[in-house]
Amino acid sequence: MSPSYVCCLLNTLDPEQTGFIAVENFTSLAEHHELQLDPSKLEMLLALVQSNEHGHVCYQELIELLNSKRSSSFRRAIANGRRTLQREILLDETGLGVYKRFVRYVAYEILPCETDRRWYFHQSRLCPPPVFMAIITIVQIIVFMCYGVMLNKWVLQTYQPDFMKSPLVYHPGHRAQIWRFFSYMFMHVGLEQLGFNALLQLMIGVPLEMVHGILRISLLYMAGVVAGSLTVSITDMRAPVVGGSGGVYALCSAHLANVVMNWAGMKCPYKLLRMILALVCMSSEVGRAVWLRFSPPLPSSGPQPSFMAHLSGAVVGISMGLLILRSYEESLHKQCSWWVLIFSFITFLLFAIFWNIFAYELLGVQIPPPP
Repeated sequence: MSPSYVCCLLNTLDPEQTGFIAVENFTSLAEHHELQLDPSKLEMLLALVQSNEHGHVCYQELIELLNSKRSSSFRRAIANGRRTLQREILLDETGLGVYKRFVRYVAYEILPCETDRRWYFHQSRLCPPPVFMAIITIVQIIVFMCYGVMLNKWVLQTYQPDFMKSPLVYHPGHRAQIWRFFSYMFMHVGLEQLGFNALLQLMIGVPLEMVHGILRISLLYMAGVVAGSLTVSITDMRAPVVGGSGGVYALCSAHLANVVMNWAGMKCPYKLLRMILALVCMSSEVGRAVWLRFSPPLPSSGPQPSFMAHLSGAVVGISMGLLILRSYEESLHKQCSWWVLIFSFITFLLFAIFWNIFAYELLGVQIPPPP
């Protein structure tokens, strides 16, 4: 909506320039369909003005809605409004195309509130598409296939010295090469690890990205990846790291924690059974990683990849992810808890940097020679 139209609209609704819009003036104008708004937005505007106890609505609430922005005050006004929105259950919508049906499915999978589901459903656009998780998964598959063809081996490739020579793998002997702390997410030790990560990324990451956007989900995923390698460099100092499990577990734990925190509002089918299956699969993957780490290695092979990236990714998901997924209605930079979390992550990052610079020599850690 153009600024000139908004200015003209405000002058019409508030001719005395008081900074507030009288409820009766706005309601009369809205009910006569003089506002150039889609029906769902007009419906929410009417609920907003009719829920106000002071008989007026401030400019900011109106402008935020006209510009498709959600605020906490607007959310509370809708939730507590005296006017009941029509078609409260989004599942009652009929005559939808394939894309809109998928958007409705995503809304019920991710969002715990019916008002939020309807808002997302009406505001959802095909562009931009959820490209981040798709690109990450495609690159991981391509890299795995290239190394599989080159080494002629598709399972437990860490036993191959040429696999560990890759410039993408994190190895404690190469920790000065900073890019390895996140590039390791493109390498996988076998088809089972790649398949597990790719499946979860697409099943959970794509719907999350559709709802919360590429910026928030990429931030959550990359934070899990970086936290995974940094945690390994502190707690398992002799081990290499491969695979995108840190980012995957950040996504999964954030989504599962959000479902638990909003259990009554989540309407996804068979949520208890799906929660149990997800926990069993994730626990099995962690158990497999622990077994590989401490099982006797083959002759001439070094330490096996660490499992600490899985656990640190889960911690990142529960802490940072819950905040990101909870704040669908508001901007992150407006929340005090967001800045506390950012400060904590920066503190951990600085500690990990100094640890990697000084601790290895001070503690006399015997690092296996890099390939």
